[in-house]
Amino acid sequence: LQLDLHGTPQSWMPLEQAAVHYASGAVAWDAGLAPLATLRGGHNAATGRQSVLEVAPIIALRGVARINLFDVVPGLTKRRLLRRDRHTCAYCGGVFSDAVLQCEHIVPQSRGGATSWTNLVAACAACNGYKAARLPEEAGMRLLFLPYVPSRYESFLLDGRNVRADVHEWLAKRLPKGSRLH
Repeated sequence: LQLDLHGTPQSWMPLEQAAVHYASGAVAWDAGLAPLATLRGGHNAATGRQSVLEVAPIIALRGVARINLFDVVPGLTKRRLLRRDRHTCAYCGGVFSDAVLQCEHIVPQSRGGATSWTNLVAACAACNGYKAARLPEEAGMRLLFLPYVPSRYESFLLDGRNVRADVHEWLAKRLPKGSRLH
């Protein structure tokens, strides 16, 4: 996980790219319980010692951040939306699999509703079908929770990658107080 100097997540980084940053002195600090990998290189002609580079799972790079935290809206996908809503239907509260849940527009698209984090919730097929192209109030339904735009930290957890436990813990400690991902 690549961070800026302040600890704001920037991107997932391949091991090889992280090694280049270590070798070039671009890593300001790192974190993680154990190295992600230990890379071995050639032998020093003068000393005969082999070069060894330990790469941490979380690295902060020197320099200016590429991403301004306030300008970023995480990409919206069905998978991320369902994870944000914890696979829970926003109308009946049932917990369902990806196959059963749908992305439901609170204000229907036919009425000008946007496809955005704040106008979409997870809904089971039955609730989505019943609500149809109506507003929740018109269908006699109410939202059990409000939709929201995930923070940068939540966004990295919503990616669904196989995140190491120490990286997951590091990100989870920085989630906003009211996050449903706790």
